[in-house]
Amino acid sequence: MSYQVVIPVIISFVISAVLGPIVIPFLRKLKVGQTEREELKSHLKKTGTPTMGGIIILASVILTSLIYVKDYPKIIPILFVTVGFGIVGFLDDYLKVVLKRSDGLLAWQKMLCQIVITAIFVFYILKFTDVSLTMLIPFSGGKYLNLGVLAIPVMFLAVIGTVNGVNFTDGLDGLASSVTVLVATFFTVVAVGTHSGIEPITCAVVGALMGFLLFNVYPAKVFMGDTGSLALGGFVAASAYMMQMPIFILIVGLIYWIEILSVMIQVTYFKKTGGKRIFKMAPIHHHFELCGWSETRVVAVFSIATAILCLIGLLAL
Repeated sequence: MSYQVVIPVIISFVISAVLGPIVIPFLRKLKVGQTEREELKSHLKKTGTPTMGGIIILASVILTSLIYVKDYPKIIPILFVTVGFGIVGFLDDYLKVVLKRSDGLLAWQKMLCQIVITAIFVFYILKFTDVSLTMLIPFSGGKYLNLGVLAIPVMFLAVIGTVNGVNFTDGLDGLASSVTVLVATFFTVVAVGTHSGIEPITCAVVGALMGFLLFNVYPAKVFMGDTGSLALGGFVAASAYMMQMPIFILIVGLIYWIEILSVMIQVTYFKKTGGKRIFKMAPIHHHFELCGWSETRVVAVFSIATAILCLIGLLAL
């Protein structure tokens, strides 16, 4: 038990904690600083904080997973999706902050990359694993939903939606890291309980994020950037699918979906009403900031909400 649970968390944590002081000065040298939005006066002091710290998370997860991959082949597709989306995020960050192309990857380029990675994941699951695309229904006592042919388009929607939800969540010091470490812990508990064979990578993510949080909690010394947030979104979606639990993302990852919906609602309402806003600012974590909440309070409340949602997720099994 300790071999597949405790040790990967410790290995990954140590790699992450050791890489921080090496990678952060290197990123500072590259001048890969974050630019902040003018509306958020409290954030202007963060301008110049190095981003792309997701490299630390990715390196920790990859190195730890490689130790276990021989005995746990089911972590291969999750690792592929995590690294694949991490590379897309890295390219986006690199173009934005190193080459100073303000919009990074163009929207269609980013979308195309996300579709290709998801398509390879779908193909791998159907061809090389015994994982079915039927989904466990929460609170059903073990019943599964079979969508038939529709399962594949739903999978594209779930994976790409989750990835972008985590990306939107990453806007405050330690927010995406704190929420996702809880979601990864939930998946670890379920993976161990169901002997699903993916626990080394879920543990690696828990350890990597705990190590990363040493440098990412308020006031952050480094941000994960799209390199980290897209990789973590890929990890959450792929883990859920490998355990036939994508519906559970709506419970344990509710914060991601609230973030993405707040952006969609804001943009739609803004266009329909010719410039009126529902929220003071989207994604919704900025709305709470502009309502007077401190950054640490938003992170604490969102993390507590996620912890409770993860407990509800366990009840729903």
